[in-house]
Amino acid sequence: MDTHNATLLVVRAAHFAAQKHVDQRRKGESAEPYFNHVADVAAHLAEATGGGDAALIAAGYLHDTVEDQDVTPAELAAQFGHDVADLVAEVTDDKSLPKLERKRLQIEHAAHASLRAKMLKLADKCSNLNAILTSPPPDWPTQRRLAYFDWALAVVAGCRGVNPQLEARFDALYARRGELTAGG
Repeated sequence: MDTHNATLLVVRAAHFAAQKHVDQRRKGESAEPYFNHVADVAAHLAEATGGGDAALIAAGYLHDTVEDQDVTPAELAAQFGHDVADLVAEVTDDKSLPKLERKRLQIEHAAHASLRAKMLKLADKCSNLNAILTSPPPDWPTQRRLAYFDWALAVVAGCRGVNPQLEARFDALYARRGELTAGG
């Protein structure tokens, strides 16, 4: 893909994500726009690939649209191509399953995902850990925050070996886990 088409793909994905997530807020105490999360994930991926994988960066913007916004995989494929749609599909939970089962399956499936889907999963977990550290959901007690960190670690264990930069970022965030108990 040439630079012009790559730029268009990423910008179209960002715009689509902004429209789809316009009314969604993060769970954190600051209730920031959900788009900030997908933009953060895309930025992690852009940095980790040196901007060299436009489809992966676009998937970073779009990774929660099927799960959270009733967008279909076919709609993503039609607008952004099968490569992007397939990446999103690899990291999308089946919302018809109970939450604990979805979490268990994320751990199980991580090791079998494509290398690029593992990078996407790593970037997502980095963004989520940072959000819990900087603006935790007010209704999440310390134990739930700690449990999320530990579950994310189990998911990321299956994603190791794909990108040292993303792994180092995750490890640095996980190393701050103790801050979750510092106040209480």
